[in-house]
Amino acid sequence: MVTRFNGYVPIWQQLVYIIVGSAIVALAYNGFLLPNYIAAGGVSGISTITEFLFNLEPAYVIWSVNIPVLILAFLLLGRASAFRSVAGSLVLPFFVYLTRNMQPISEEVILATIFGGIGVGIGLGIVYLGDASTGGTSLIAQMIYKYSNLSLGSSLAVIDGLIVLTAIVVFDVELGLFALISLFMTSKSIDFVQTGFNRTKATLIVSGKHRDVQQAIYEKVDRGVTRISAQGGFTEQDRPVLMCVVNQTEIAKLKRTIREADAEAFVIVMDSTEVLGRGFYQNN
Repeated sequence: MVTRFNGYVPIWQQLVYIIVGSAIVALAYNGFLLPNYIAAGGVSGISTITEFLFNLEPAYVIWSVNIPVLILAFLLLGRASAFRSVAGSLVLPFFVYLTRNMQPISEEVILATIFGGIGVGIGLGIVYLGDASTGGTSLIAQMIYKYSNLSLGSSLAVIDGLIVLTAIVVFDVELGLFALISLFMTSKSIDFVQTGFNRTKATLIVSGKHRDVQQAIYEKVDRGVTRISAQGGFTEQDRPVLMCVVNQTEIAKLKRTIREADAEAFVIVMDSTEVLGRGFYQNN
């Protein structure tokens, strides 16, 4: 029997994710962001600013922020929320310290901004795959979210925004704007690691010939259909809504099939970043 840390990811696997992800973040930070003074949010952004102003070792700054934040998280958020961040909060600055003397991979600010953001995003995405985190500002955001009216996303945006504003004051506007670009690249890279290339489309179909449409999808697209009970808001008549999820390469075929079965069908196509289950990704 495998001991599980959180009911989903075994402890050993979670530690592998944390170690690999933290190492990638540290390489991106010391190879791209720090040498070019790109303070792209988070505790690493704070350490970039303090390194410039006071010549403080970034790893020590990250530790000095993460440890008190962890203690506060235990007190204010409880063990479950804080415990997920313990390993990441300690391992990330360790790798930042180990790679502190590496030569910059690029001193071109634009390249450093893009690839530094991508590297940090890939590393954080791997850590998140292990249902862990690197602590720091994400824990602070959770505390703000719990004790204020701000959403979690808004709380994190406020913190990162303050760090970028500080970078603009300490460095200049240009480097602050580069930091925003790097933050954007990090966000998109995290999404990519979480969902990969397997983009899917969720389709909702309202048709007076729903049985014909349903049968046509079965026969021509070879995809399942879920029939949802619904009622027209204007007519107040019962009218089933068909839901069908397909791969991106199948969406054109699906729309053509629906149009052939019922030219007047009302169709809504939406992005679906991840689908688990039969016919798609099997999450074992």
